[in-house]
Amino acid sequence: MTRRDDYSGSFDPSLTLADFSRKFLVRLGHEYLLIGHMLDRVGLPLIRMAKDTETFTRSAIEEWMGASPIYSKRMQALMNFDGGDVATVFKNLQLEIGSPQQFMDFQFRLDSPEYGEFWLAHCGALLDVEPFGEDGVKNMCHDIEDPTFDATAAATHPKMVMRPMHRPPRADRPDGNGAGRWPHCRWMVYIGDDTVEFEQHPNRDIVADSLLAEIGHVLPDPDPDDGGWPDYSHDFDPHAVLADFSHRALVGLVQEFAVQQLLLMRSYFVTQFTHFGMEETQGYGHDLWRGHAAVACERFQRYLGIEGNDIETIAKIFQLHPHFQPRTYTDLRLELIGSNQLRVSLGDCPALNEHDDLTWFSQLGPKPHAALEAIAQYVNPQAQLREVEDVGDARLAWDIEIDESAEPAPEIPELAIARMSGGMRFEFENRRLLRVAAE
Repeated sequence: MTRRDDYSGSFDPSLTLADFSRKFLVRLGHEYLLIGHMLDRVGLPLIRMAKDTETFTRSAIEEWMGASPIYSKRMQALMNFDGGDVATVFKNLQLEIGSPQQFMDFQFRLDSPEYGEFWLAHCGALLDVEPFGEDGVKNMCHDIEDPTFDATAAATHPKMVMRPMHRPPRADRPDGNGAGRWPHCRWMVYIGDDTVEFEQHPNRDIVADSLLAEIGHVLPDPDPDDGGWPDYSHDFDPHAVLADFSHRALVGLVQEFAVQQLLLMRSYFVTQFTHFGMEETQGYGHDLWRGHAAVACERFQRYLGIEGNDIETIAKIFQLHPHFQPRTYTDLRLELIGSNQLRVSLGDCPALNEHDDLTWFSQLGPKPHAALEAIAQYVNPQAQLREVEDVGDARLAWDIEIDESAEPAPEIPELAIARMSGGMRFEFENRRLLRVAAE
């Protein structure tokens, strides 16, 4: 079977993730992780601008504490490495949006099942906050990380903790050599006999009470000639990267990275709703969805090679956009209905059937949402969206048309906020060839 190494050529509405090669899925997986990480480069500044630093900090803590324990256990089940030791925590850190590979360049040392250390050779998040001074650095690297790191560790073992050996604000080495600053941070992870069992945040249960938290994936049949690890059930590899995994495993990982992103978004909704009510929460969610939808478009066009400004480019970006994965959760349908027209529709699916409104998809209706407009108009500012009255067997449908007589849409304001992060310009490297043997 020939799989695609890129998405050049014509738009194909029948393509699924399984139709792409391991090479492409590795690139897509890196993008999904970083794009998901960038969610907070839009959502949290919205809170800071509207409220204050204390509210910003609480929002960040509750958001990650509500989501990371859930997606940690989901990843363990998907990749078959469920356990209660430090190696399990390290495997999670290698495969989650809180630590996208390379941008957050985690290095590991595992001493025993009960003790290990990690450090960051490069921390994109730190580089984002250092320009704002020591207060901003301490806010992220102390106030926010202390409870959220422990929440992630405790998802594996209730007495697992992460404690800093060194962390920012960065200082020069004792010899005064500024060029030789200490690594960005270093942490020890251990299970202590005298450690008190960690109490997870109550928001975790609200995030878990969703169809999203239980969603499964569609995986291709195993290919014995494909190469790569079929899962992560073997011993922890401190140098593991996405290129180590098989095609089937990568299809699952990419879908799960999208779920992690949606769980984090749900947790963002939950914490805002808890403190401010639904109306204000929906307002933040609207702006975050619009801005973050465009973040993925910019990354896809700049680094994934899906270039152009025609209707087929818009269709390709919708097709691979992480907000509409996995298809077990969002039944996205795409159909070219003219040389300059695309129909986007959603069939009946779990995303449209959650029991509450703490989700992006609860905002969808017949009128085109600003996030849908952001995707289309990022590709072509003259793209126009309109509702479709006769949706057939779909729940919702919208038509997109490139109208050369239309006034170009203005730039999305939340995208300008995201561009303050180095994550928008970060380029991934091909550090490892695709693994040939399974072991």
